[in-house]
This record gives sequence, structure tokens and C-alpha cells, in this order.
Amino acid sequence: MSQTDLNRVKSSVGKNIGNKVKIRANRGRHKIDVTEGIICQTYPSIFLIQVENKVDKTIHTISFSYTDVLTKDVQMQLI
Repeated sequence: MSQTDLNRVKSSVGKNIGNKVKIRANRGRHKIDVTEGIICQTYPSIFLIQVENKVDKTIHTISFSYTDVLTKDVQMQLI
């Protein structure tokens, strides 16, 4: 994992602020979370995704690190 790879991921996420994405996150012990949300903010080490609960229409925010994307613990797809 090099710094240029990390910068590439940061810029890709930053360019897509406000866009809807599908997130597939490996939570360990064979647990995979799949959710859809909107990239709302980026920070130097993490980025935030707003997710709406379809049942009660509440919105919560989930954070992910750029290194999770590089190590493929988190996979993102624009929708």
C-alpha cells in the first residue's frame, strides 16, 4: 500500500461527494453488510456515508477509512 494509492482513493471519494453509492463492508467473522447511502463528507483519514433506514425513515451516518477501501474490507460502487 503506497501513499499514491491512498491519495488516489481519497480523490476518487472526494470527487463523488453527494453521489449515491452501494457499500459492501466486511465486518469480520463472515459478516458482510450491504447498504446504500450518499457520500456526505471527507476528512484526512475517513469519509462519511449517510444512510436512510427504510423502515422508520431515520438517517444515520457511517464512517469508513480510506485504507479499508484499499485493503478491500470496504467495496464501493456508484449507483
